[in-house]
Amino acid sequence: MSQTPDSVVRTYIQQHRDAFLDDLAEWLRIPSVSAQPDHAPDVRRSADWLAAELKETGFPTAEVWQTPGAPAVFAEWPSDDAQAPTVLVYGHHDVQPAAREDGWDSDPFEPVVRENRLYARGAADDKGQVFFHTLGVRAHLAATGRTTPAVHLKLLIEGEEESGSPHFRALVEQHAERLAADAVIVSDTGMWSEDTPTVCTGVRGLAECEIRLRGPDQDIHSGSFGGAVPNPATAAARLVDAPHDEHARVAIPGFYDGVVELTDRERALFAELPFDESQWLRAAKSYATQGEAGSTTLERQPKPPTRPTAEVNGIGGGYQGPGSKTIVPSSASGKPSFRLVAGQDPDHVEKAVRAWAEQQVPAGIRCEITFSGATRPCLTPLDHPALQSVARAMGRAFEKPVRFTREGGSGPAADLQDVLGAPVLFLGISVPSGGWHAPNEKVELDLLLKGVETTAYLWGDLAENWCHAP
Repeated sequence: MSQTPDSVVRTYIQQHRDAFLDDLAEWLRIPSVSAQPDHAPDVRRSADWLAAELKETGFPTAEVWQTPGAPAVFAEWPSDDAQAPTVLVYGHHDVQPAAREDGWDSDPFEPVVRENRLYARGAADDKGQVFFHTLGVRAHLAATGRTTPAVHLKLLIEGEEESGSPHFRALVEQHAERLAADAVIVSDTGMWSEDTPTVCTGVRGLAECEIRLRGPDQDIHSGSFGGAVPNPATAAARLVDAPHDEHARVAIPGFYDGVVELTDRERALFAELPFDESQWLRAAKSYATQGEAGSTTLERQPKPPTRPTAEVNGIGGGYQGPGSKTIVPSSASGKPSFRLVAGQDPDHVEKAVRAWAEQQVPAGIRCEITFSGATRPCLTPLDHPALQSVARAMGRAFEKPVRFTREGGSGPAADLQDVLGAPVLFLGISVPSGGWHAPNEKVELDLLLKGVETTAYLWGDLAENWCHAP
């Protein structure tokens, strides 16, 4: 009896599983930490390694693209079908800093498998999720008998994502013609849980700043001057408390301008996600929930985040040493950040925050606000045909219904959407227990191979159902 296409894919993956994991482990041994200058040669070595591996996979074009910072990798494999859609896969090959003394049970850059989990820095974020595309496209070819992918396939693998992607948009603008695509697949997200495969439909944007308040030219005696001159520390405390009203809504005028509200269908789909609030609180190491009135904890939490937020990331000022020092401090500061949802513009939010803060600061306090680079939110409509292809491919791989969610973090997806004018889709298989950015980062091997299988089905589904969609 002849094999079905799905059984061919699974057989191929199992036959090549060990070699795939050996190659991934070799890549994970390269400490490509973009945030640490001492590792700049390693980030370059990581890019060179990946370009060579993509060539070996079969990509006719695989290049290392230089930036003023760390290099990116571009690869392209045209389809022999001239009418096929063009798909660009995005991921990153740089990783977070890691050291054994941070709490790792083993060397973070010496991959080890324990209980069917691969432990190493970058195993989940993001080398593992980038690398499953290599075996996936080969399984796709084996199952279809093709010599080229069913889509024009491109990859752009960044080297600075863990450092804030400072040169990414300029890189995309510089190479916009070569990166042109009908859709972008971002493989730098995750799923709801091991038992609940999900497709992410969007990520939040981010605007963050530091507010510095200055009062007297130097620290002064609180007994002689306290109560008679404005205190920057008191002003800072009031300022960082002021963004929310009594209903936990952000009270900054204009903050909610443009917010795209949830549709009834989205609310219904998100309500299908299995959610245990008490279990979620334990994972958050917290004891109570709070948030904007009128929205549920499920809607406010990072998966799926549907509401914007304002958070105080830090506050400081005055004497912090042992004992007491009775002064009116000369300065104080606060560091708020704002997670944004679809429809919000970071530039508009920045202007709103500046205007609001200036009104909050009392006379005699000088206020200086510095915004760092902002990230735009990104959202894909639920009815987009390419999104449905991703969901179908994942459903075939997992053999169970696929649900939809959103990610609470932020990334450069909106830059790809803005510059290339293409919808952004998300395909990730990591789960919350993967420990991104934490000690003992890991990826579940069964899920990693499901990611391979999903991509093996995806390219044919996109070519068949999107290219010919009415």
